[in-house]
Amino acid sequence: MKTLLLKLILKLRIETKRKHMYKKANDLGFTHPEVVNCSQELDELLNKFSDIAA
Repeated sequence: MKTLLLKLILKLRIETKRKHMYKKANDLGFTHPEVVNCSQELDELLNKFSDIAA
């Protein structure tokens, strides 16, 4: 149960971060430091999700 809840929370955070990153990329450009930072944060969330799902 705890794992399922954690997965759902991570999925929500991943989707929110992805949308935020796309908006920043659209406004600032894909190579802007804020976009790169957001991408790295998204990678961390995806890695956490992958660890839980394995």
